[in-house]
Amino acid sequence: MSTSTAISLRERLAILRGPATVPRPLDARALAALAANPGCRRRAVLDAAGVDKGAVAEALGAPARFGQSRFAFSRGHAFEARVKKDGCAELLRLLGAEESAGTEGAGAVVPDLAAPGPEGRVARTRLALGEAAPGAWTLLDHPLLALDVAGTTAYLEPDAVAVAPDGSWTVVEIKSFPILDGGADAMKVGAAARQSAVYVLALDVVAAGLAQPVDGSGADASPANVRNRTRSDILLVCPKDFSNLPTAEWVDVRKQLSVTRRQLARLTRIEEITAALPEGTTFDLAYTADGSRPTRPRAELTSAVNTVPAAYAPECLSTCELAFHCRDHSRAAGRVEALGRGLRADLGDLTTVESVLAAATGAAGDPADPAVAALRRAAALRAEALAVSDAAGPADPAAPADPADPTDPAAPADPTDPAAPADPAAPAGATDVPDVPGKGAAACR
Repeated sequence: MSTSTAISLRERLAILRGPATVPRPLDARALAALAANPGCRRRAVLDAAGVDKGAVAEALGAPARFGQSRFAFSRGHAFEARVKKDGCAELLRLLGAEESAGTEGAGAVVPDLAAPGPEGRVARTRLALGEAAPGAWTLLDHPLLALDVAGTTAYLEPDAVAVAPDGSWTVVEIKSFPILDGGADAMKVGAAARQSAVYVLALDVVAAGLAQPVDGSGADASPANVRNRTRSDILLVCPKDFSNLPTAEWVDVRKQLSVTRRQLARLTRIEEITAALPEGTTFDLAYTADGSRPTRPRAELTSAVNTVPAAYAPECLSTCELAFHCRDHSRAAGRVEALGRGLRADLGDLTTVESVLAAATGAAGDPADPAVAALRRAAALRAEALAVSDAAGPADPAAPADPADPTDPAAPADPTDPAAPADPAAPAGATDVPDVPGKGAAACR
């Protein structure tokens, strides 16, 4: 945003969001989706500014077609309350506290994490983690963690964090989808793993900031101690089969951790994105005084959204509220990203459908480019196949009909067909099937 007056990043984001708009917090689910598509500057700046992307999509005329129903919300809250009732006794059982030496029936310490403001809750969470007593279980119910993402702070709230007697930290993720016969929906488990990986990264930041290392030697916390303190496998708690009884599975998130860490590091800093925007750019919907409807003209809002480059891919349809708007513009521009990331990677410098077709026909493109060579080979094979098909020609109308074709009037009649004309040489009442007592038409009926 080119301005003559130097303003802070927070002020710039407030202008983008709208001065009267309450910012939406950046949660772990949004961070996981952002890490899956680090090249999308549009999502990065809108999430950093706390813009309601769903409301923007509605105003643009391309609303998102996904979300969670109120029934799913209420069922999830009820299931979480069941898991955490009676001092989190059920959760301790799922964590394996009964098998821990010296902790049988001891229960768990559940510290109070209430504090004013997000910064206060983050500080209270850090204090509770640092004060967790060794040799006993400590459960943090909905702690608040902070993670710096592309120059802005994201506040994350896992369902629970368990501190084991050995001092290790475990992320607990509670979901309402069932585990049926020991297995669950792979896509939902993968989404929960990516979300939990963000929590683990935030806990690593807390562990690095604590003075006391895991081994209690009093030395500064090393990266190895930090990684050992936060477990890389999370506890996924779900309903068992079709009941509301909790069951749990350990999910290894090391792969998601490495991918998320690498992708978040690749994110363009928000300061660089906002500095490149035209002066006066804003995504404010200009709601009416009662907040019932937006008054921002659609053309004006569309122009503002399109000033930020997007990196659309079909995978965005299930994770981003603006996906349908971005898809329409990607298709209108003939971008190959609309066909998938895999194809986009294979085509190299060919970024539009028009350039792909030109390269395939030989009208453009470097023959030494492997993508161009593959396209021309595919076009040659297609032309060869079409030529062979044209040479074969259509079916000969003078060819004799299939004698077995029942629609052919020249085909011989089936003697067993009741509708077939009777054989004049056969005696009246005679049939080809002998009369067997008890096996007549009445018996068939």
